[in-house]
Amino acid sequence: MTSFTTFYLSRVIGKKVFDTNGNYIGIIKDLLVDSDSSNHTLGRPLVNGIKIKCKKKIAFYSIECLRIEKVKHKIKVFCEKLIELSSHHIDNDLYLAENILDKQIVDINGRKLVRVNDVRLASIANGTFAVAVDIGIEGLLRRIGIAKPLKSILSLFGSNIPSKFILWEDVEAIDFSNLNIKLSKSYSKLQTLHPSDLADIIEDLDRKASAEIFMALDEEKAADVLEELEPDTQLQILESLSIEKAADVLDKMPADEVADILDALEDDKAELLLNEMEEDTSQEVRELLDYPDNSVGSIMSTDILSFNENKTVEEVLQELRGKKPEAASLYNLFVTTEKDELIATFSLRDIVISLPETRINQIMKPSPVNLYDYQRIDEIAEIVSKYNMLGIPVVDEYDVLQGMVVIDDVIEDLINKRRTNK
Repeated sequence: MTSFTTFYLSRVIGKKVFDTNGNYIGIIKDLLVDSDSSNHTLGRPLVNGIKIKCKKKIAFYSIECLRIEKVKHKIKVFCEKLIELSSHHIDNDLYLAENILDKQIVDINGRKLVRVNDVRLASIANGTFAVAVDIGIEGLLRRIGIAKPLKSILSLFGSNIPSKFILWEDVEAIDFSNLNIKLSKSYSKLQTLHPSDLADIIEDLDRKASAEIFMALDEEKAADVLEELEPDTQLQILESLSIEKAADVLDKMPADEVADILDALEDDKAELLLNEMEEDTSQEVRELLDYPDNSVGSIMSTDILSFNENKTVEEVLQELRGKKPEAASLYNLFVTTEKDELIATFSLRDIVISLPETRINQIMKPSPVNLYDYQRIDEIAEIVSKYNMLGIPVVDEYDVLQGMVVIDDVIEDLINKRRTNK
C-alpha cells in the first residue's frame, strides 16, 4: 500500500473482498491488531491480519495481501494474493470488531469509562494502523448509515455533528468478550491512574471485568484502590480474590481501613483473612475490631509516629526518611515516655523550621488535646471544630497512646451516617 488512506472499521466490516480479476473471495468479519503495546509504532497497533468469511468457512489472511482504497468516497477492498495468517497472530492478536467495537474502554486522559462506537484506521506505506477510537454520536450514526445524509442536512443550517475521538495511545481496553485473549502487558496504562479515578472506573464495571482489572494491579496499587472503593464494591472484590491474594493486599493497607472492611465480612471469612495476614498487622486489626462501632477507637488510625523527647530534629528527620510514612501520619507527631504514655505533640512545621541539633523537648507542645479510645464518635466534631486539628491523638484510660483520629475519617464517618439515615 503506497498511498495514505484513512477509513473506519465500520466501513470495512461486511465489505466484500475481490481478487485482482474481480472474482469474489469473501466478506470481511474482523481486523486483527498487535496486542503487545511494546510493539506499537507511536502508540498505534499494527493491523496484522483479516478475518474473512467465505461461503461457510472462516479464514485468516495477512493484511499484506489486501489493498484498501477509497474510490469516489467509497471503500474498496482488493486481494492481490492470499497469504495465510500465522497461528501466533490468530491466537494472540486483538480482534477489533469482537473485542473493541461496542465495548467499554478507559479513556486514560479523561480517566473514565467510554463506549467505542467505531475505530479509525490509517493505511500508509509501512502498514495499516489503528490510530483512534470514535466515542461520539457520529460513530453511531455512521454505523447505521445515516451520518453522511444527516451531516448534509445540518450543513444547510450551518451546523454539524460533533466528532469525538480518543487517540489509541490514550486508550486501555478492558471489556473483552473473548477472555482467552491475553494482552502481554495487560492494563499497564491503568497503573498510571490515581487510585480514586481507578476506583470510580472499577465501580462502573460489571463484576467480572472489575475483578479482572483489580487482579491485574500490583499489590501496592491494589491496596490504594481498595481503600477508595465503596464498601459494597470492596466486599465484591475481596470475594473474587483467593484468601492469599486478598491477605497480601490487606497487609499493604492501614489497619483501621482493614478493620472497617473485615467488620462487614462474615466472621468465618474475616478470620481466614486475619490468619493469613502478617502477624503484626493482624494483631492491630483484631484490637481495632474489638472496639464498639460508635467508639473513637473504631475509626482511629494506628499508623502513628511517636518519638522520645530527647531526640534531635535531625534524628527525627532520618527516621521519617527511613519509614516514608503516608501523608496522614504526618498530621501530628507525638512524644511519648518509655511506657508509651502521651506527654506532648509537635508538627512537621516545627521540624522544618528548627535547626538539626534542636531537641524535641524544646519545640514540643505539652498537655495536648486528646480523645479516649472508648469515647463516643459524636463527641469528636466539637473538638475538631474548636481546636482546628487535622489529627487528634487517642489514648486509653492510662494515657497510653493508641492511635490518632484523622479528620478525613471523621468526615467519611459523618457522610456514611447521612447515607444510612436517608
